[in-house]
Amino acid sequence: MDISTREMSLTVGEAAERVGLTTYTLRWYEQEGLVAPVGRDSAGRRRYTEGDVNWLLLLTRLRRTGMPVRDMRRYAELARQGDRTLGARRALFEAHRARVLARMAELEEDLKVLDYKIDAYRRAEEESA
Repeated sequence: MDISTREMSLTVGEAAERVGLTTYTLRWYEQEGLVAPVGRDSAGRRRYTEGDVNWLLLLTRLRRTGMPVRDMRRYAELARQGDRTLGARRALFEAHRARVLARMAELEEDLKVLDYKIDAYRRAEEESA
């Protein structure tokens, strides 16, 4: 499918820069089914629309929160099936949200240990001065 010149489109390099991924990762996402096949220009080069970029930004956030690629792939499959999968998509996000909250609680505990150690070293430095 050729991209209309009237529609905003970015090269793979421009899209990668915009979402903070490598061009290799963008191509891999497409190969893995995380991204629907993107449009091509008349020379066959990938052209990313604003919608494609927004989808990639969502995937980037999901990855950053630790969502496994298999769950991202499942989400992409569900999204492509339309509104009949709204409940399944919500359930997928709710389960992931619970994992993110659990990880945040772990990190809070880890941060407390770091703060304790920093304070202990600070006191030790002051006492030895």
